[in-house]
Amino acid sequence: MALLNFRRDDKPAPSGLEAFLAGYSLEVMPRTAAGVDDFRALLPAGTRVYIAHIEGTPIEDMLATARRLRAEGYEPMPHFPARIIPDAATLKDWVARYRGEADVRQALLLGGGVNTPAGEFDSSMQLLESGAFDGFDRLHVAGHPEGNRDIDADGSDRMVMQALHWKQQFARRTDAKMAIVTQFCFEAAPVIAWADRLAAEGIALPIHIGIAGPAKLQTLLKFAIACGVGPSLRVLQRRARDVTKLLLPFEPTEILSDLASHKAANPGFGIEAVHFFPLGGIRTNAAWAIQNGGAAAAPALHKEV
Repeated sequence: MALLNFRRDDKPAPSGLEAFLAGYSLEVMPRTAAGVDDFRALLPAGTRVYIAHIEGTPIEDMLATARRLRAEGYEPMPHFPARIIPDAATLKDWVARYRGEADVRQALLLGGGVNTPAGEFDSSMQLLESGAFDGFDRLHVAGHPEGNRDIDADGSDRMVMQALHWKQQFARRTDAKMAIVTQFCFEAAPVIAWADRLAAEGIALPIHIGIAGPAKLQTLLKFAIACGVGPSLRVLQRRARDVTKLLLPFEPTEILSDLASHKAANPGFGIEAVHFFPLGGIRTNAAWAIQNGGAAAAPALHKEV
């Protein structure tokens, strides 16, 4: 197998974007990962790869994906959606199997996208308090720069902010290495305002900003509406009105360049890394990231793993 040469082509990355993309992560599902012959042909060694656990996905499929990623030199980070876990015994079993079979050391804890909990868990806070993840290198939790009506039905962010304050305190009292990984969005200004608000509230958890990878406009619109993306959806809607661009892939260059410029001008800005949702395909996303400078793992992010 010919491994991918991570040298870029003659197209330069936008100013500041290469540094901003260093240490990016990417999300897969077992079924999408199965379509990749060898991740070493696509991703830099050591890349953190989240494994989405959708309701109904057998744990054996999740474990097989984690084992494969570990064997190919990546850092698997499986999702633990609280509302699909039936009981504490199941949680303990999953954690033990991930640790024993795939040397999993990192996890994303979240409420999950189902309305009715399968058992006793309905929030990431309960998972954190369970003690099941003691000894993990890193624990991530979900963030919503444009709000989450599943949590705050009135359109405010009161409950979400209360939860983030709780998670901040958990990180401080346990010395857990934590970060917030966000829903994807399409416009930099709401992200910057949200990150600045968190800082003003005293929430210092690093932010891994969710970004939708290159995809057809129709695909992005479908996922954005289904996932409850907020006002930044207007970026896609404006693009849809331009018939000259309707059939062209939508790329995240503008939002990432704007965020990279803001980070360069404000080094203390809370975004630590980029997390890609490869809605247009894993290969397409990986190729775009490399073309735009995301070829090297950031030592500060990966030295602990």
